[in-house]
Amino acid sequence: MKGILSTVDTCESSFTPLVVIELAQDVKEETKEWLKSRIISPKKDGGAQLLFRPLLNKYEKETLENQNLYLVGASNIRLLLGAEAVGLVKECTDGAMRAFTYRTRHNFKGFHVRRLLTSGIVTQVFPLHDTEALKKLEDTWYTRFALKYQPIDSIRGYFGETIALYFGFLEYFTFALIPMAVIGLPYYLFVWEDYDKYVIFASFNLIWSTVILEVWKRGCANMTYRWGTLVMKRQFEEPRPGFHGVLGINSVTGREEPVYSSYKRQLRTYLVSLPFVCLCLYFSLYVMMIYFDMEDWALSLHEDSGSEWTSLLLYVPSIVYAIVIEIMNRLYRYAAEFLTSWENHRLESAYQNHLVLKVLVFNFLNCFASLFYIAFVLKDMKLLRQSLATLLITSQILNQVVESLLPYWLQRKYCARVKRKVRALKSDVDTTLYEQVLLEKEMGTYLGTFDDYLELFLQFGYVSLFSCVYPLAAAFAVLNNFTEVNSDALKMCRVFKRPFSEPSASIGVWQLAFETMSVISVVTNCALIGMSPQVNAVFPESKTDLVLIVVAVEHALLALKFILAFAIPDKPRHIQMKLARLEFESLEALKQQQMKLVAESLKEESQEEEKEAAACRMPATLPQPELRNNCITPGQGGDASLS
Repeated sequence: MKGILSTVDTCESSFTPLVVIELAQDVKEETKEWLKSRIISPKKDGGAQLLFRPLLNKYEKETLENQNLYLVGASNIRLLLGAEAVGLVKECTDGAMRAFTYRTRHNFKGFHVRRLLTSGIVTQVFPLHDTEALKKLEDTWYTRFALKYQPIDSIRGYFGETIALYFGFLEYFTFALIPMAVIGLPYYLFVWEDYDKYVIFASFNLIWSTVILEVWKRGCANMTYRWGTLVMKRQFEEPRPGFHGVLGINSVTGREEPVYSSYKRQLRTYLVSLPFVCLCLYFSLYVMMIYFDMEDWALSLHEDSGSEWTSLLLYVPSIVYAIVIEIMNRLYRYAAEFLTSWENHRLESAYQNHLVLKVLVFNFLNCFASLFYIAFVLKDMKLLRQSLATLLITSQILNQVVESLLPYWLQRKYCARVKRKVRALKSDVDTTLYEQVLLEKEMGTYLGTFDDYLELFLQFGYVSLFSCVYPLAAAFAVLNNFTEVNSDALKMCRVFKRPFSEPSASIGVWQLAFETMSVISVVTNCALIGMSPQVNAVFPESKTDLVLIVVAVEHALLALKFILAFAIPDKPRHIQMKLARLEFESLEALKQQQMKLVAESLKEESQEEEKEAAACRMPATLPQPELRNNCITPGQGGDASLS
């Protein structure tokens, strides 16, 4: 009978491998023992109070391969205490959402929670995939290609709220693009070259870009309230792992942690990072001018020959430029991450905000500067249409290949090699868990939803800024996103390690980024409307009046946009009522607690008074002169004397 790997054969029947820790091969035994003690020791001794097992015991290391791999798990009680520690909010049996506590766990629906997050300074730390749960998720998610809603709640249950919100937004944005695609298709077929009529399409674009973002806020509030993260308790943020400095005391929390001068950080930001970003922006504009030189060369060559081959050559500069843009975006992303890390931000939120700002500014200029130049400097609508179509389609194809298909192909090849290697082992042990860990430790690490949201942000820009001159932009975006859902799902389940789940109440700073893009789209579409021959015919002589009217209309539309944003509540009415009820219950609970403390204090004072009164009533023969001197005998008024 085959032996079982040591991680399964444990005295802790509740131990389930959740997280894998890989140490470097040259780690000393003393370091391993120290790490083990930090993981399994009680919290009062500075440990994490978790379960810790090596992947292989001594015999199996000799039989298989010497791997410094360890598994971390947690008991059910520890998981529940962890849910209370992170401030998880769950639904009670009465339907209300309340902060989860271990003491009142039986009042909550489905109080068994998933796992605790863990971290350490080792080669890598990652959670293991739950093969059975993953298989069920895949069956309902992407293995059967069909036009259907995604199992968002199941995605949230397996990957956490942050990733579930991304897929929820991707699905919502795809369906929100359908009206634009439906209107754009006949528009393309019947009035393609009649640029006078794009005024109607641009006007619809303005309302669409505002309404969809406001409606998303409501849907997002519904989801996160149901998941318990909309009202989750927020604790003080811990310093991010990459933050370094001199040890000091946090003035707010009183904890010992690294301290770094904000003055030094600002010097790094404004004297190094800002000039570097400006230099990159200048280089992007320089590359753009090279692209226009290539366009002029291709056009002159076509005019000289007039052949079919040269007509195809007209698209080559745009395709090359689109590829160069993608390469520049990715190279700049690495530089931006390095600079933002070097700035040494204390909090993860501050790090993300600075990184997003750097990347968005460069990507916006790199991707859209040429379109603005064509539209408002060259005023060549035919070239604008061609460039927009080429940039949009090329970027979508490249993203699909680079982000999903290529990593999946490489992962499949590696899996085949590992399976052959494990199958060739002549060992009398069950290598199922060993094979799973070996496969997953070589998977890529999912770095978060940043790149995914960035791709949607740029797509939103292509559709909202200039789609009036290329109505098929929304249709191509819809087709891309339907395949994007499945390719991203494949990427999460089969290409990357399982990421640690992170609670989220919204899509964060990306909501502001999309809203900013919608404001820019108002200005862009109003300018395109003002440039249309139809509008120019109304003002054949006075261009000043035309400019003033376009500016006035643009301001009026911006005012309408902000009125719509104000009129559409971010949270549905029933969610607002439930949040108000939760706040009321919290205040009432606080009052009850204060009243209880006051009652206990009054009770203690009353007991002290009774003790003092009892002491005064004691017989005179007892040797207690101190107490008797403080007593007042009946009939003596205010004079204190011995009785």
